[in-house]
Amino acid sequence: MTTAVAGPRTRAHSPARRPGRERRNRGLLGLLAWLCGIVFFLPFAWMVLTSLHGEQDAAANPPHLAAPLTLHGYREFFGSGTGVSPWPPLVNSLTASIASTVLVLLLATPAAYALSIKPVRKWTDVMFFFLSTKMLPAVAGLLPVYLIAKNAGLLDNIWLLVVLYTSMNLPIAVWMMRSFLAEVPVAIMEAASIDGAGLPTVLTRIIAPVVMPGIAATALISFIFSWNELLFARVLTGVVAGTAPVFLTGFVTSQGLFLAKVCAAAVCISLPVLAAGFAAQDKLVQGLSLGAVK
Repeated sequence: MTTAVAGPRTRAHSPARRPGRERRNRGLLGLLAWLCGIVFFLPFAWMVLTSLHGEQDAAANPPHLAAPLTLHGYREFFGSGTGVSPWPPLVNSLTASIASTVLVLLLATPAAYALSIKPVRKWTDVMFFFLSTKMLPAVAGLLPVYLIAKNAGLLDNIWLLVVLYTSMNLPIAVWMMRSFLAEVPVAIMEAASIDGAGLPTVLTRIIAPVVMPGIAATALISFIFSWNELLFARVLTGVVAGTAPVFLTGFVTSQGLFLAKVCAAAVCISLPVLAAGFAAQDKLVQGLSLGAVK
């Protein structure tokens, strides 16, 4: 006679309970995402609402949400009340941001290629050196840069800002591009090399289309950092090469009310960055998540 040995009992989970728990978890994550989005969007929405109020209503405490709306702050920004046009500073910011972003991409892509696909010796030390340049506070290098620019006759020159913004954004661009290029299959480059493609052809026709989301993310980050930079632009520029953030600080005065006017100026100066982010949002998400899932 044989005796069957019963195995340990296991409690069967209801198959209907697990989908319900997953739906509940997705609902909680969705609610958390909405709350985070509202928290980040609320200051900008408040700034837009304040810019549409008069100075008396904008400075009221508590604020008057139902106050009449007006475009007086925007008219002041575009020079109808002060006689100062915002277009030269906006053009200067666009010139410095776009030119420096293009230079950053042209320099960061070959450097990241050498550090990822064709790694050099002690590449980790090279990457740490790039990152260490961002650890120095910007104000610590302000005086040497000012003296060099003064002796070279480059003060109040927009191309000085282009060079500075390129050097400031290049380390983080190399870090980002290396993480993107590390995900490119080596077999693609090997096949292109066998077919006789040189390094410029491999970079422009083989690698660039594959890592285009990463390039878009790097370009957007560099553009935002260049557009928002204030310290060097405020010290090294004047009337000719002043940028939009420098122009914005001119609305802050110690006399009279200026809150609605400052908010209107801030909204107008923020629009190029918001438009660039909205236009490249799909590429930005793909680029920042590239390599996150193996």
